[in-house]
Amino acid sequence: MAFKKDFVWGTATASYQIEGAWNEDGKGLNLWDVFSHEPGKVQCGHTGDTACDHYHRFKEDIKLMKELGIKAYRFSISWTRIFPDGAGAVNEKGVKFYSDLIDELIKNGIEPYITLFHWDYPYALYKRGGWLNEESVKWFADYAAKISEFYSDRVKYFITFNEPQCFIGQGYLSGVHAPGLKVSFRDIFQMCHNVLKAHGAAVIALRKYAKQPIKIGYAPTCTANYPSTDKPGDVEAARKALFACPPLGQDVMWNTSWWSDPVVLGHYPEDGLEMYKDYLPEITGEDMKLISQPLDFYAQNIYNGKEIREGADGMPEIVERYVGAPKTATQWPVTPECLHWAPKFFCERYKLPLYITENGMSAHDVISLDGKVHDPNRIDFLERYLIELEKSVDEGADVAGYFLWSFMDNFEWAKGYTDRFGIVFVDYETQKRLPKDSAYWYKEWIEAHSK
Repeated sequence: MAFKKDFVWGTATASYQIEGAWNEDGKGLNLWDVFSHEPGKVQCGHTGDTACDHYHRFKEDIKLMKELGIKAYRFSISWTRIFPDGAGAVNEKGVKFYSDLIDELIKNGIEPYITLFHWDYPYALYKRGGWLNEESVKWFADYAAKISEFYSDRVKYFITFNEPQCFIGQGYLSGVHAPGLKVSFRDIFQMCHNVLKAHGAAVIALRKYAKQPIKIGYAPTCTANYPSTDKPGDVEAARKALFACPPLGQDVMWNTSWWSDPVVLGHYPEDGLEMYKDYLPEITGEDMKLISQPLDFYAQNIYNGKEIREGADGMPEIVERYVGAPKTATQWPVTPECLHWAPKFFCERYKLPLYITENGMSAHDVISLDGKVHDPNRIDFLERYLIELEKSVDEGADVAGYFLWSFMDNFEWAKGYTDRFGIVFVDYETQKRLPKDSAYWYKEWIEAHSK
């Protein structure tokens, strides 16, 4: 088989999406606590106040992970459980919660992967300017230092940021996510630069306070373009399209190279520097040295992509999808080929071991008359994508692991509880967990590919 025996098979979640307990045990307010309580911001008026109540049920959830053969679990830490005000005094009850969670994972033979930030920014720091304030670099580094100090004796894998494309682009440009703002491009690019500096400062802090050798990565997302054919012209067109900077507009943050080239290669992409030059902050050599701290792995969240071919003018051209092409319940295109080509492109460009840190789909899941949740479309989706990932590995892509999104149904941000991405069904009225058919399929897949 293409996948190595030590290939990491996991699932993933995020703190605000599953924990609940939004104002318990000393936790401070984050942006999503505030945003979700504003009328009209989240579909159906849903909030993450209770979510999946994972804060109180984590032992039950980890037991279920073990039963389903999950080998690794990527979760995020709620910054305001540790620092209620984002900085300053530490909340010991919050520290204990994650310590107990980590211990429970290890006890059940599941490798913990910590994501430092998955969108739930401290409200107290937001009121001090948030990512627009240059002090945000230090705030994040101080937070990272404490996480390393508290947990690196048991946790070996850390990820700094999840999808900055989303928390900056959707939080501050389109305004559909917390904090719901539409700011100037000048402010957007200042925040980008501060986030990237915060990433670098966090890498330094994690290593400085680590109690054992640790591995650190970074998890952006993208539209994972793939070629229409394997002809060299189409392959090169897809590669170009994947790493090209988009023009100024609402999609400018949905950008691979602007967020990843500085981190791994140590410089911003030339096409972006030219296009965005009137809106950029001062960028110094010292900044770039900080941003490009050495990483142990690169990660990418991949759900879908666009089919690209070489146009008559030699430039990349999008191939329109055929009528009736498959979509998920969120109306996202089903494009398994992206998990074949994008890992190759990323490994070629960044030359680091790659983790797919999110991949999965929302489906119209219901408990059937027989009391089970049958989700054949999700099983078909996962198998198609993983077959393509296997091809990528066969052809030399250095892929180290795969984290299915998501372990269980949860609060899907501005969509509230209207989408179900989990392989475990959650009844939000009773908090009962029910593994879907896909959970048992994934267990069998892991067993078959771990021999």
